[in-house]
Amino acid sequence: MSMQSPASAVEPIGLAASDPQFLLALGRRMRAARERDGLSRKALSKAAEVSERYLAALELGEGNASVILLRRVAAALGVHVTDLIEEAGATPERATLLRLLDSLSPERLHEALVRLSQEFGQDESVRRQRIALIGLRGAGKSTLGAALAQALGRSFIELDREIEREAGIGLSEVFLLYGQAGYRRIERRCLERLLQSRDPIVLSVGGGIVSESETFDLLLKQCYTVWIKARPEEHMARVLAQGDLRPMAGHAEAMEDLKRILASREPLYARADAVLDTAGVSVDASVTALRGLFAAA
Repeated sequence: MSMQSPASAVEPIGLAASDPQFLLALGRRMRAARERDGLSRKALSKAAEVSERYLAALELGEGNASVILLRRVAAALGVHVTDLIEEAGATPERATLLRLLDSLSPERLHEALVRLSQEFGQDESVRRQRIALIGLRGAGKSTLGAALAQALGRSFIELDREIEREAGIGLSEVFLLYGQAGYRRIERRCLERLLQSRDPIVLSVGGGIVSESETFDLLLKQCYTVWIKARPEEHMARVLAQGDLRPMAGHAEAMEDLKRILASREPLYARADAVLDTAGVSVDASVTALRGLFAAA
């Protein structure tokens, strides 16, 4: 049974059409879909569990089908109900796209939405005015972000510092007072405020932002994102050098915890526009590579 939309053969039904015109166009589209599949009216009648006489009346524009009947006919034809009653502007490409989206799992559908939003949701030149560095703490986001911003003549902003400014206290106190949920609310609010401006910036965000799907989707849609990646041992060494073990505090198996966190977030980090692996690479070389990634994009 063909899956091609009948929209390519019959003009779409416009809202300005009268009721008789609407029914005539509906009938033509139904007949076009049936003939395209090589189905007789009798065969369609049997597959849709609708009388052959009623189908004939519909194809002639003399019947007024119920939604349930149209649903049965569309299913028997292997098309969507909307393919039969499509508004003006329908195209075969649109019907194919809708069918493809319907075939995706919820997880893949979410991924498709993000990618479509990134690619077509707004002027790409506007999105690239904001470079966002994501990744686990200790990857080098702050160091590379500041260097890249200086090289490009842009402002460098760390979202964590904006959160502290908004709350009027340090991050550790934010977590103590408001908990994880409160921290994420402030994080989202600060990000939205930053994105209201179209000023070119380089933005470094916290490693856990990817776990908050709506906030991360907003970041992906509004910014050109780069995953700054490193080996777990390098993450740990850099975090130790910063004197900050907040995510692993009180754990004897700090390295195992870090590896577990990294492994769980890798699929999310991988949704970034680009990836920069800083493992075993100097800061200067990493900055050069980062500029090259952005220039190539």
